Amino acid sequence: MINKNVLRPLTGILLIVTPLAFMATFTLLQINFEYPDILRKPAGYVLEQFSAGGAGLLATWYAFAFTAILFIPAAVLLHPLLAREDAPYMRLATVFGITAGIVQFLGLIRWPFLVPYLARTYLDPASSEATRDAVVVVFQAFNQYAGVAVGEHLGYLFTSGWTLLVGLAMLKSPIFKSWLGWLGIASAAGIVMGMLEPAGVPLAGAVNAISYIVWALWLVLVGIFVLKQKGVDSLTAFAAPGAPLAGLKIGLKEGENGTQS
Repeated sequence: MINKNVLRPLTGILLIVTPLAFMATFTLLQINFEYPDILRKPAGYVLEQFSAGGAGLLATWYAFAFTAILFIPAAVLLHPLLAREDAPYMRLATVFGITAGIVQFLGLIRWPFLVPYLARTYLDPASSEATRDAVVVVFQAFNQYAGVAVGEHLGYLFTSGWTLLVGLAMLKSPIFKSWLGWLGIASAAGIVMGMLEPAGVPLAGAVNAISYIVWALWLVLVGIFVLKQKGVDSLTAFAAPGAPLAGLKIGLKEGENGTQS
């Protein structure tokens, strides 16, 4: 069993810690790696700067990827606080949230695992020009597929979808203020604009970047609202017909506190 008094603070803490960790690691990458502007520079330059960053940069990339994983339990734990009969779409929202965390993790995890090997091979004095050319092709291919297609394109799609549906559910929620719902909806609209950047739509990238900052701050506010709630039985929703996933049922006995084995 899961203690009722543990679930609410855990949900709030995750909703606060996840965006703060995201912003902190992203800022470190901006300072130490010129990210994301460096992605528009030649592959050789990117690999040289990555190698120069050493273990510290490698750890930052790993931590940045891990923030995507943290988002998954945050999305799942928020579900019972918003699942109601008039918000049946919250089941879909939670699936979107889980998917968003997975695809963003898959897009980012190449940096601490694949890119170090490519950088070593590219900078190895014994590597031939043909080998370096091959490394560049592999690096650019993974950037387009894992980075742009999976991490960004699908990440933007599912993150904005989750945020939109959660924002809609907040409009009539007894727990959250309606303005918080509208703020989420606005950030969702800006995040999805990032999908248009590869098509050359002006300002799409800038709108997306600003919207992600707003989204991160929105998550922090949501976490604060959750922590301020008292006496909210957020576990009973998991046993209701609108539970998000069949495998995510949490047992709860009336008047009993315990831990789930």
